[in-house]
Amino acid sequence: MSKMATKFFLPFFFMFAVSGLPALCQSESASDPLRTLVQRLDLEKYKASIKALTRFGDRRQGTERNRAAVDWIEAQLKSYGCTNTERLHYQFDEEGVRRVVPAAVTDSAAPHFNVGGARSRGYARPTGVNTDPNAQPDATLRALDIPPAIPGLREEVYCTKIGTIHPNEMYLVSAHMDGIGFGEAANDDGSGTALVMELARIMSSPDVQTDRSIRFILWNNEETGLNGAAAYVAQRQALQGKEMPAGSGLYPEPLWLGIVQHDMMLFDHGMPRADGSVRSEQRAEADINIEFQANSKFAAQSQALAWVLEDANEHYATDYPATVGSHMTNTDSHEFQDEVASVSMRENERGAQIGNGWDPQWHQPTDLYATYDDRDFRLGLNAAQTSLTAVARLAGAIVKN
Repeated sequence: MSKMATKFFLPFFFMFAVSGLPALCQSESASDPLRTLVQRLDLEKYKASIKALTRFGDRRQGTERNRAAVDWIEAQLKSYGCTNTERLHYQFDEEGVRRVVPAAVTDSAAPHFNVGGARSRGYARPTGVNTDPNAQPDATLRALDIPPAIPGLREEVYCTKIGTIHPNEMYLVSAHMDGIGFGEAANDDGSGTALVMELARIMSSPDVQTDRSIRFILWNNEETGLNGAAAYVAQRQALQGKEMPAGSGLYPEPLWLGIVQHDMMLFDHGMPRADGSVRSEQRAEADINIEFQANSKFAAQSQALAWVLEDANEHYATDYPATVGSHMTNTDSHEFQDEVASVSMRENERGAQIGNGWDPQWHQPTDLYATYDDRDFRLGLNAAQTSLTAVARLAGAIVKN
């Protein structure tokens, strides 16, 4: 990040980290634009977007079903009024084995995930990626998911809400749209993709105006090792804040102020029991996890961003609280953590909980829309309420009369 970016960014985030709570308290009135925006979120719309994404099966990168899903996402963004949609193109020639963490825990006696400093506790159950198409009992879905990834060109789509005062600065709101496991990838990561699309729908309304820009990005190739996010950083980082063409007032890549990634939003049913089973219903203590990476170069700024999100949750989320953790890992925001304030939001702590089997649908044929009930979907909606109000406030959103 440039010296200019750092000089701006540090006091800006310090202001929100210190004064966010009273500012949000004061804004809770009939004219509160954040209240107006959050009321536009709708559980049924959120569910409908997840359901629509599952029509493309697991959306594995490098397949026709993945390309069809990218086309559908782009068409939806345009229908919301986010007409300046663009695609990032990159080459991916081999399904990678690069992962930020190991792929599996073999048994409860084996060493568990210790990711980014996260320490596993309690019981664990085996985890991994299903690679057997015959494990999917639905013949129609199995046939949809069988075609393998083909090396070649990859695409991912994004659109941008242009700021009216500082169009050369932006926040990134993201999720990954690809999946694996021979299911529908409803939670991983249809739930995050639908959330980002809902925020794009609301912020693209013609009566919503922001001081700073917001970019809504749906990554590809997350499941192969965060390759889509890595390609974006490689191609776009050096373009930050540059007016092109000179004198046009256009900034193809505004200066990054922060990124909020969304990856798996639905399933918080608690740790496995002693026998390895997981309860079928959402746990009473279900919450939204907001994570930053403590050993990243932008740890202080990332932590400040996490607390802004937690404060927004306190004031605008209807049902579920948020908790802040310091072990962000294994999702696309990892590619940004040494460049800008970076956080991820999800259902559980990624390393210490999901990595130890808290979600039996992770990368499995059971990651289906029908697996989840309204309490699960409402947990995802509360994450949307949290991100929407936090990012809208940071970007200086207003709702015009």
